[in-house]
Amino acid sequence: MADLFNIGLSGLRAAQTNLSVTGQNITNVNTPGYSRQTAIQSANPPGYTGAGYMGTGTKVVDVQRIYNQFLTNQVRTTTSAAAANQAYNVQIEELNSTLSSTASGITTGLQNYFAALQTAIEDPAGLPARQLFLSEAQGLAGRFNSVHQQLTTQNQFLNQQMTTVAEQVSRLAVSVAGYNDAISKAAANGAAPNDLLDARDEAIRQLSEYVSVTVVNQDDNSINLFIGSGQPLVVGKEASLLRATPGLSDPARLDLQLVSGNSAQDVSDLISGGELGGLLRYRDDVLDQAFNALGRMSLAIASEFNQQQGKGLDLNGQVGSDLFGDINSDAYLELRSRGREGNRSDATLDVRITDTSALSTSDYELTFTSDTEFTVRRVGDGRVLGPFDLNASEGDPRHAAFDGLDLSGQSGNYLTGDRYLLTPTRSAAQNLSVVMTEPQQLAFAAPLSGEAGLQNRGTGSVTQPTLTDGPQSLELARLKGLGVEFTYTETGTGTGRLTSDNPALAIDVTLGQPFSWEVDGHQFSMTLSGKPLDGDSFSVEFNTGVADNRNALAMAELQTKQVLGQGEGARGFSLLDGYGDLVQRVATFTAQSRTETEANMAMLTQATNNRNSVSAVNLDEEAANLIQFEQYYNASAQIIQVARTVFDTLISSMR
Repeated sequence: MADLFNIGLSGLRAAQTNLSVTGQNITNVNTPGYSRQTAIQSANPPGYTGAGYMGTGTKVVDVQRIYNQFLTNQVRTTTSAAAANQAYNVQIEELNSTLSSTASGITTGLQNYFAALQTAIEDPAGLPARQLFLSEAQGLAGRFNSVHQQLTTQNQFLNQQMTTVAEQVSRLAVSVAGYNDAISKAAANGAAPNDLLDARDEAIRQLSEYVSVTVVNQDDNSINLFIGSGQPLVVGKEASLLRATPGLSDPARLDLQLVSGNSAQDVSDLISGGELGGLLRYRDDVLDQAFNALGRMSLAIASEFNQQQGKGLDLNGQVGSDLFGDINSDAYLELRSRGREGNRSDATLDVRITDTSALSTSDYELTFTSDTEFTVRRVGDGRVLGPFDLNASEGDPRHAAFDGLDLSGQSGNYLTGDRYLLTPTRSAAQNLSVVMTEPQQLAFAAPLSGEAGLQNRGTGSVTQPTLTDGPQSLELARLKGLGVEFTYTETGTGTGRLTSDNPALAIDVTLGQPFSWEVDGHQFSMTLSGKPLDGDSFSVEFNTGVADNRNALAMAELQTKQVLGQGEGARGFSLLDGYGDLVQRVATFTAQSRTETEANMAMLTQATNNRNSVSAVNLDEEAANLIQFEQYYNASAQIIQVARTVFDTLISSMR
């Protein structure tokens, strides 16, 4: 009779446990990361009787969670990839809108600028047209400043977001380490703490939203987490901290350090996946390139127009002055280099730009190998340039000049091992400004003019002379002394010889073909055409005309002239093409990002559904289980009731 009581009692206990497990599943249906549980039953060892072995009931041997490690890992991996693409996409969509906007983009400003120049060319002596061009120049500079400021704001947002995310990573790492400790202690009792395991898995999944992690299981049911290329984030019950700190070479950009005890390791270049990976990929692959491409354009515009201004005469008959600010001013130089923290010397580097057409869009890492010698690594392609020597003269292979930059003539006390980050173009757009204040200062006229003599017998004519080479800064007094009077002598059919008072200035010419000459370091070119006769004269004199637009025409040619990207023998491209290439690349990256984001979100949804199909709670199924185990409980109670009735009957029969 006792056996029947024990069997019924064991069933009652098993049913009660199953009901508790079912209730736990139902109440946690909306708990993130919860895996449904099931009670595992087995029969009690049978007892031997004269009639053979007799069963002694049942018992619950374990409460297991329905769990698939592969599906969980898949959710974690796709979560990391989706978060990275989402973070990247949000930022690049904003940049794409900024660069392609007609209201704030550079393209509209350039078009208006050159359109105003064309208007001024039609009326080179008119002040209204000149003032319009000057105003459009100011508007163009303002657009460069504005776009640069928007990029700077985005960089500041990235810094703030990286700080916030790093704090979340540290918090979750500490949480996982705490779960490790609790799980190890609980598992020592011989059973798996299901709810703690679920909570730890959910913490790791949340962690993967911020950074890609590698999970390594340990024998004591704890796990170790690694980021980057194997840097330990969690080892057992010990967690490292991730923190965002000002960069060693550029404090305006935050780097990420993994802090463990008293040691800190820079992991900025190692992190991938998650929101942090997406933000870092966007900053390195897109934002930095946008900064540098925009800066290179602004430098080219300032340099090319200032140089062309210096080749002409303004309405006051003076040599043209700068339209834009000097690209090698102190304001520019201050932002082009920064010594790395830890340098033994505090000397600064002046990075002067000598040829904007040879500039790249890369930053550079400079390392001194002695007090005057250094090598340079171009960050964009990893190529090492040099060695260079600060004291080497021009023409020496070690002359400190590369990619349109000149570092020679430095006066700092540099020491071996000192390192510098060179950013020659990154901050240039913020300093672009118009320094010219009066429209009369626009140098639209060429310095010399040419004409055929009034007494000529032939029909020969000359084009206006063009200054092709000369001193960077023209001097008015020297220009006024460059006049020359040519006399023509025919030497053959379609050929002749031009002579002057200067015996050294005799030029063989072909009619209809350009010819050149040099006077006092100034080189000019023009063309003689028509049918000149012997003795005809052609004069070249200092230009006193105010309606001359030849230098303005040369400025207009800068719209299509290849003034960018000519480094290392490349063909180069124009200003509009340069900005168009930037816009096109960003647009292409944006389209790719949209596609990748959609694909990764679809993969994440599928992985989550796959995991839920195995581990998630199904209320319909649990409701059926609830009814089943309720009946199980009632039936077990009925066994006890039957045993009691039989026992009472037996006792009554013995009275």
